[in-house]
Amino acid sequence: MSVKMSTSSPEGVKKLLENMQADLRSLSMESKKKFPPVKEAAESGIVKIKTISARNTDILAALKENSSEMVQPFLMGCGTKEPKITQLSLAAIQRLMSHEVVSEAAAGNIIHMLWQLMEFGLEELKLLQTVLVLLTTNTTVHDEALAKAIVLCFRLHFTKDNITNNTAAATVRQVVTVVFERMVAEEQRFKGVVEEAPLVQGNSNRRCVTTLRPCAKDAYMLFQDLCQLVNADAPYWLVGMTEMTRTFGLELLESVLNDFPQVFLQHQEFSFLLKERVCPLVIKLFSPNIKFRQGCGSAGGSGGSSSSPAPLEKPYFPICMRLLRVVSVTECEIFLSLLVKFLDGEKPQWLRAVAHSTKVFRDIVNALGSFIQSLFILPSAGAASSTSVPAASSVSGSQASGPGGQGPTGVSGALNTQAAFEYRGIWIPLINVSIQGSAKATYLEMLDKVEPPSIPEGYALSVAFSALLDLVRGITSMMERDLNLQEQEVAEREGAEPESPVANQEPGNENMVHKVFEEMVNACWCGLLAALSLLLDASTDESATESILKAEQSLACVCGRLGLVTPLYSIQGQSVQMLSPSSESHQQVVAVGQPLSAQMQSTVVVTPRPPQLLLKLTAKNLQCMRTLLNLAHCHGSHLGSSWQLVLATLQHLVWILGLKPAAGGVLKPGRAVEGPSTVLTTAVMTDLPVISNILSRLFESSQYLDDEPSLFAVAKLLETGLVNMDRIEILWRPLTAHLLEVCQHPNSRMREWGAEAVTSLIRAGLSYKHEPPLSQNQRLQLLLLNPMKELSNILHADIRHKQLECVLQILQNQGDSLGPGWPLVLGVIGAIRNDQGESLIRTAFQCLQLVVTDFLPTMPCTCLQIVVDVAGSFGLQNQELNISLTSIGLLWNISDYFFQRGEAITEDLEREEVVLLKQAQDKGEPLHRPFHPAPPFDCLWLCLYSKLGELCVDPRPAVRKSAGQTMFSTIAAHGTLLQPPTWNIVVWKVLFHLLDCVRKSSTTADKEKIESGGGNILIHHSRDTAEKQWAETWVLTLAGVARIFNTRRYLLQQLGDFFKAWEVLLDHIQSAALSKNNEVSLAALKSFQEILQLVTPMKDTDKPDALSSIDVSSVLMESLQGSGPGRPLIRSDSLAERLAQRYASQIPLPPSGEELDDSALWWSAWNTWYRIGTECTKPPSGGGVDKPVFVPSQPFLTALIQIFPALYQHISSGFSMEDLRKLGVILHGAVSVPISSDSSPFILPSYSEAVLTSLQEAVLTALDVLQKAICVGSENLQVMYPAIFEQLLLFVEFSCKPPQFGKIETKHVANAKYNQIQLFAPAEWVALNYVPFAERSLELLVDLYQKTACHKAVINEKVLQNIIRTLRVPLSLKYACPAESTWKLAVSSLLRVLSIGLPVARQQASSGRFDSMWPELANAFEDFLFSKSTPPDNLSIQEFQKNEGVDVEVVQLISTEILPFANFIPKEFVGRIMSMLNRGSIHSQSSSFTEAEMDMRMREEFSKVCFETLLQFSFSSGSSTPQEGFISRLALSALLQRAQEVMRRYTEEERMSGRCPLPRQQVTEIIFVLKAISTLMDSLKKTQPENVDDAVWAQVMALYPTLVECITCTSPEVSAALKDALGPFKDFMQPPISRVHNGQ
Repeated sequence: MSVKMSTSSPEGVKKLLENMQADLRSLSMESKKKFPPVKEAAESGIVKIKTISARNTDILAALKENSSEMVQPFLMGCGTKEPKITQLSLAAIQRLMSHEVVSEAAAGNIIHMLWQLMEFGLEELKLLQTVLVLLTTNTTVHDEALAKAIVLCFRLHFTKDNITNNTAAATVRQVVTVVFERMVAEEQRFKGVVEEAPLVQGNSNRRCVTTLRPCAKDAYMLFQDLCQLVNADAPYWLVGMTEMTRTFGLELLESVLNDFPQVFLQHQEFSFLLKERVCPLVIKLFSPNIKFRQGCGSAGGSGGSSSSPAPLEKPYFPICMRLLRVVSVTECEIFLSLLVKFLDGEKPQWLRAVAHSTKVFRDIVNALGSFIQSLFILPSAGAASSTSVPAASSVSGSQASGPGGQGPTGVSGALNTQAAFEYRGIWIPLINVSIQGSAKATYLEMLDKVEPPSIPEGYALSVAFSALLDLVRGITSMMERDLNLQEQEVAEREGAEPESPVANQEPGNENMVHKVFEEMVNACWCGLLAALSLLLDASTDESATESILKAEQSLACVCGRLGLVTPLYSIQGQSVQMLSPSSESHQQVVAVGQPLSAQMQSTVVVTPRPPQLLLKLTAKNLQCMRTLLNLAHCHGSHLGSSWQLVLATLQHLVWILGLKPAAGGVLKPGRAVEGPSTVLTTAVMTDLPVISNILSRLFESSQYLDDEPSLFAVAKLLETGLVNMDRIEILWRPLTAHLLEVCQHPNSRMREWGAEAVTSLIRAGLSYKHEPPLSQNQRLQLLLLNPMKELSNILHADIRHKQLECVLQILQNQGDSLGPGWPLVLGVIGAIRNDQGESLIRTAFQCLQLVVTDFLPTMPCTCLQIVVDVAGSFGLQNQELNISLTSIGLLWNISDYFFQRGEAITEDLEREEVVLLKQAQDKGEPLHRPFHPAPPFDCLWLCLYSKLGELCVDPRPAVRKSAGQTMFSTIAAHGTLLQPPTWNIVVWKVLFHLLDCVRKSSTTADKEKIESGGGNILIHHSRDTAEKQWAETWVLTLAGVARIFNTRRYLLQQLGDFFKAWEVLLDHIQSAALSKNNEVSLAALKSFQEILQLVTPMKDTDKPDALSSIDVSSVLMESLQGSGPGRPLIRSDSLAERLAQRYASQIPLPPSGEELDDSALWWSAWNTWYRIGTECTKPPSGGGVDKPVFVPSQPFLTALIQIFPALYQHISSGFSMEDLRKLGVILHGAVSVPISSDSSPFILPSYSEAVLTSLQEAVLTALDVLQKAICVGSENLQVMYPAIFEQLLLFVEFSCKPPQFGKIETKHVANAKYNQIQLFAPAEWVALNYVPFAERSLELLVDLYQKTACHKAVINEKVLQNIIRTLRVPLSLKYACPAESTWKLAVSSLLRVLSIGLPVARQQASSGRFDSMWPELANAFEDFLFSKSTPPDNLSIQEFQKNEGVDVEVVQLISTEILPFANFIPKEFVGRIMSMLNRGSIHSQSSSFTEAEMDMRMREEFSKVCFETLLQFSFSSGSSTPQEGFISRLALSALLQRAQEVMRRYTEEERMSGRCPLPRQQVTEIIFVLKAISTLMDSLKKTQPENVDDAVWAQVMALYPTLVECITCTSPEVSAALKDALGPFKDFMQPPISRVHNGQ
């Protein structure tokens, strides 16, 4: 940058202009004589320069723009070929290039001129200089121009002048570097610019790489052509190449790969070249080296001349050496494998030595070891290398004496002081090839050598030895550094609380580093150890031995720190082997001694020798000993189990050296020699204090060791126990006691081995063939199994795991022969705790499953109770839910086993019972056994039931449910096996105890919502609180107990306290039924239903079908039968009978026809039912909006009422009026209960549908059942009829006035449904639609009255009067009734009731019981016929006429059932009837009708019937009393007078109105009057004349003139009616016939 600044400064530019002008002047001067064109060009150039400098501010840019013209004079000067002019021109061109004022075109011209000069062989050095300046000062030269410049340099490299050749070679190297440097600079300039480049796979057009920028493209083409040239192929880009050597090409490739590795890593185009060109090229050029065998040529193998490549069959040193340099840069896996092949023993010495100096040792460790071994095995490779080494070599002089006759004392060692290795007669010297840690590649640097140099003897081994030590040093130093850092970080983390999540992730990284290190060590330790052990054995030099031992020591330390036991043990074993003294040695012997005794030797890893043989210690032995001591002293914490090997070896050497303990345990050299055969040299005597001191320090340093214990003692104890199994009783207790202590050791590894030893001994002891066998030696078997039980007291999880594994193996191998050992084994399996974790409990449970499935028949029956307890304990553990559920299944399987093997188990248990009783009597104690004194087999069942009962109150709902189902299924399936007295325990100790616990837990359970069931399991809303979950348990338990009472009642009733149990059960049902939980309360009633379905035992032929006899509806029967849980049939099989015969306590069955008196049971049930009904139908005292009110659900009330029919069949004989009153209160209360608007859509039909709810049907069914029972019952039952009528009448009143439930406000269902659209609104109470219920009640009432109208009680209690009074309400409301059907049904019912009741009333007229009924009836008639309610506006004409027909029916009833019997009816009543008929016959129209409809809605038919009835009654005086005739005449007279008045008024008003029409109402009135007159005339015509009073005749005849006056009326309707009225008068116009005959 500084150069550029100086050249572009004003002073620099000025100087450049001056120099250019000076050069042009010089050129002009030199060429003016011979080359005039050049002179002219130079002068014009001067002018051009001046012009540019005058006209431009940026002179350099202007010069560059015109550089082609500026350069032209100098190019012409070069073209003269005149040396002086050429040199001048080239110097000027270089000046221009150094100032970067040469354009691309000018540069192309310059290179073209340089090419011509090269071809003429002129100024070759100057040419190279110019090219270099051109390419280094700018980047304008690209593509063909650049290629031409590079080819020019290559061409000059192959001239005949050595100076030019060498200069050109240097220039080529520099130019190649410049090309790649330009590419790197280009990358820096475009850094951050993203270009989408397509993937380069293979380029068919090798001259075009479109994905690269210009400089990168140049580098790519150059590298590609270098590969082509080395491969002896034609270049693509470097056109014009005539000559090339492979050695030079390989050097260029190596320099590029070495200097610019990032180019090949970052650009896929270049990595493609590396893969597709360089790799195949290297492999191809390596092939003669790989294929060559030493036998095919001389060991040195001259490769050929310098000008041509080596023949394929022989290795060529220059090419091979350069190839290895290329490989050392690329380090591809395939090249490493080639290097390994070079280490083959048959390769030439120089080839193998060169291969080692590439320093790629990590992946060729094994080959390295093999190579070292081959040097000692193949004479031609190692010692006999003199074939390639001159005799005058500095090393060869020692060859003759090296392997020569060294004796045991090493005499000839003094003659040869050089370090060397000797092995099996082969002696190889060790020469210094490198400084530690930095090997120098001697032969790879011999680039100027054509022939391979001579290799000194031992060079290959020395390089291998140095590489081996460097490899160990590198691996161990790297690992120790990282491990130390990790330990430091761990210590820092433990000292401080982890505050960030990063700290928690570090252990994972540490594990990864550990794994990498372990892989490295595992990959190389075998090869390293093989090579090091061989070299250690062959080493004759103390320093070499020391280096080898240090390498082994550091490798062992790393293995120990990584916890790699096998490599560590192998390395130490090799050290110990070298340390172990031998009886024969060629090295210097420093001590001779006797070995340890055979007994002592058993613990030492040395080969046993005859005791009389003396052992010799060499200096190398002592050196190894020092190393071993240092290893143990410095790295003892990492040795682990290898301490055993170390201590045993040191013990052996101490014995040989005669070291004896002094005060404090320190070992010192003994004063007396250990026997005549012990010899110690003065050298070793001086070393002994040092060795003793190191030994002392070693054991002193044990205080710094970690807590990792020695497993040696445990191993030896186990070994001792196993080999002494035939007399195991002697040492079993102390042996296992010690191992059990070991099992409690704080160190996990120590514990693990202790448990392994204990369990191994137990397994071995049980499988050993003892005499006598274990099956006959129970004491020994229990002795062997006892440690297994003791392990249960140890709380460590790993001990428990080992214990259970042992149990599993014992079961699988000796399960059939355990016998008395079963309690111990089962105790171990059952020793579970909730803190043990899932895996341990799962393992223990596998053992239990195996026991239950395979070994129940083989174990003593006394152990079956233990099996039940153990299975129960697995059910109660809370770690694993699935195990709890599966263990309940196991209990079911166990119960099946009890059932199948009942007799055998009973016999075994009874035998055992006898023994236990005798033992207890001998001790004077009672027999302690659960559930004593029940029979032993029953006790087994009771244990099972009680264990299931415990599980039924487990905190987990799933366990409770499963246990409950299993317990009740078991009792149902196998309960017949129990003796009757045992059932007392089952009921009181198991079932009722369970019910008490469940009730208590349910009533105190938490109401908080549980969000999920663990994990991602969602909980249904019906089970989302603990209270709801316990409710399910309560339901299941109560149903199960009720089912047992149902199916086993005959058995239970034989027990003395059955009534008390029945009361307790009913109490549980009552408390459950009154629970605020709907599920529980409903289920309680279903259980109630179930226990009521029992029939008293009696003869089959005498059993009446009670339900069918009282005609219970089929719907009710289905609900009763389907509501309770299914009842399994009583199992009566031969096993149960045989078991029953065993016990004399069996209660004899009563005679088959004898009934059991159980009325007290049913009355107790009735009282319970009444209490439940009273409590649940009692209206709440509150009812405010803010205070929640509990109201029983409709299904609950329905079930409650449905119970009554089944209950009534049991208590019907004693059912009293008081009971009926109680029933009525409950029925009324139940029907009055409203429902929540939330549940109304599910219970209520659409409010427009007239359908009864299930509850209403049940209520009516209950009354129906009752009245039918009364009907077929005795006379004294019939006094209940009035009460039933009273109840039904109460229900009938609901049609117009729904009942109120306390103070709760209710809404109509339609409104409530509408309100429910508001989300989260509080639930409202909805009143039921009582109309269908009331109407159905009315129908029942009428039917019942039809049957019972004549009963005394019905007559005496004035039932008819009550019916009429009740019906008067809907009749008076008529159209105002909530439902139209109500008043219609009321009328029809009244008519039916009166048709039956009036005859009875007439008969009883004299008694006076019906006197108060007549006014009620008159009121009812009047309120109905002349109702104050108006018909709705939307009532159709047809409907109106139909309703009028109903009114007519009432009048017809009066005319047929009342008026004909006026003599028996009070006069007041008849008077009111007559006045009603009179009122009806005059006018009955509704003012709400339109005029068009008025004529249709006048109730004309009703009026007509009223009038006809009135007339009929008035004229039928034959049977009438005078009083009645007077009443009717009075009524008729009033009618006729009114008709006269109406007609006169009409005539007058019409006359006065003129043309205006009269009001429609008045017209209607006159029409009606006229029709009434026509009706009267018709009646008079039909009546006998003597029955008509004269006054009436006079009034009738007086109507005629008035009728005649009406003829003038204009209304056509009136005219028509008038015509009908006048017509009948013709029959009365003639005088009577009697007078005509008399002539008067």
